[in-house]
Amino acid sequence: MKIDSLSEHIKKLVIVFIGAILNAFAMNYFLKPANVYASGFTGIAQLLSKIITQFTPLNVSTGLLLFLLNIPVAILGWRKIGKMFTLYSFISVIFMSLFLEIIPIQKSSNDILLYSIFGGVISAAGVGITLKFGASTGGLDIIAMVLSRMKDKPVGNYFFILNAGIIITAGAVYGWDKALYTLLSLYASTRVIDAIHTRFQKLTAMIVTKKSDELKKAIHGKLVRGITMIPVKGAFSNEERQMLMIVITRYELYDLEHIIKDVDPQAFTNIVQTTAIFGFFRKD
Repeated sequence: MKIDSLSEHIKKLVIVFIGAILNAFAMNYFLKPANVYASGFTGIAQLLSKIITQFTPLNVSTGLLLFLLNIPVAILGWRKIGKMFTLYSFISVIFMSLFLEIIPIQKSSNDILLYSIFGGVISAAGVGITLKFGASTGGLDIIAMVLSRMKDKPVGNYFFILNAGIIITAGAVYGWDKALYTLLSLYASTRVIDAIHTRFQKLTAMIVTKKSDELKKAIHGKLVRGITMIPVKGAFSNEERQMLMIVITRYELYDLEHIIKDVDPQAFTNIVQTTAIFGFFRKD
């Protein structure tokens, strides 16, 4: 078990490392040279760095600002969300901040459209695989999760508000053409993240298994979520089984997949979108 746990942590660290490289590469080779802005805290750091450098005698790098912005967010996530998730997310931030300083900024291209799309796609690949393996790139992901649990509203609302602020600020300060290219890059990145991971913030898992008691115990040992158990019967086999129905956030999907794989690899699992919840859903 310890060996499995160690290999799992190593795999997650490798994925976080790769995701950070992809994000930093997209920034320094595509988005920054084209003056196109990333989403979330990376975009805020990028925008602040340029404004500070241009309008003050100071020169503060995007990597340093990204790291500083994420410190209070990491503390919030540690208290409100979960220690391991927050730890890996902050490690992702550290890696990305470091690579933003190491990877050289490529010279600007005349084809801003191409740079916007490819920058968005590569960045999204880094975010998508990081989410898929149970971590995040920090910043807005953690804030949105906390706000969503407090108010039980779609996380996408908070992403939209912050990204809209980045686009409007970039347009007002540096020209609306840059804002439109930023919007195009954000659209491309959103579509790629959807394809790699999932765009849905809450999901319902329906697990048909012969090992319902073991699976229930394993899920409760890892996730603090209610489970509804429903007796079911196979149409072809006529075998009696149990179906476990559980509502989770997208950030818990990785853990749930591994629990099912460890306890009952033969279980049939259907993951579906959850658009709304009425009744009790744990938010803290």
